[in-house]
Amino acid sequence: MPRALLTPAEVEAYRRRGQLTPAYRLPDDLMAHIRTAIEGLIEDNPGIRPEQLVGAHVKSSADTGVRGREDLLACARHPDILDMVEQIIGPDIIMWGSQVFSKPAGDGYAVPWHQDGQYWPMRPLASVTVWIAVDASTRRNGCLRVVPGTHRGGVMAHETLSDGALALNQAIVAEAFDEAAAEDVELAPGQVSLHDAMLVHGSAANTSGERRCGYAIRYMPATSLFDRSIPPTRIAGNQVIDFSKRPIWLMRGQDRAGNDFAAGR
Repeated sequence: MPRALLTPAEVEAYRRRGQLTPAYRLPDDLMAHIRTAIEGLIEDNPGIRPEQLVGAHVKSSADTGVRGREDLLACARHPDILDMVEQIIGPDIIMWGSQVFSKPAGDGYAVPWHQDGQYWPMRPLASVTVWIAVDASTRRNGCLRVVPGTHRGGVMAHETLSDGALALNQAIVAEAFDEAAAEDVELAPGQVSLHDAMLVHGSAANTSGERRCGYAIRYMPATSLFDRSIPPTRIAGNQVIDFSKRPIWLMRGQDRAGNDFAAGR
């Protein structure tokens, strides 16, 4: 039986705000495992910006070109993480993606304001991201910033940016939301942030002397279909995401939407 690691008040806050930093922290042994895997991942991919390590859990990612670490897939199966996810999206859970966002000290790229779900391929759209702080994540080194409640407003207009010093080239047009309502999500190592696919979020560049590294794991309910007909999407620089080649994993429960678990393997 899954444990209720999130309190009822925390689950309600997630539903209302679209983001939650729970009181719970990941165990030290799991964090040590994640740190070791991520250091190896960065070392194995010298030609890819460490903010753009998409498919970090896939040994050889056909759709991103990243040489991933299967150790990170094992971390995504950790029962503590899945127990929290189950409280948010229910007992039938698919893990469909992950990304390491490691902003180097001094020149870490910014992430412009965006909604993940505006280009994600699940139908109906439903997904939760578990963002794990590997390093301390602070205002100083470019922590996650969120605009609470924006997950309830539907897809906002986005534009494509040409600035090469960004971790993502898609950004919400300025007049679509109130940036003054944004909040910083400061995290200590081992803390997690959960956020909805439609939440407006981003982060500033890291100009500090301290690295800011996080590991984001993406889960969807197995009542949604991972639509592989979506055309390849350019997300930054020369990096293209091809969802037709994206491997996905059933982590708990049953697939209830006819998902393809063979593609990309």
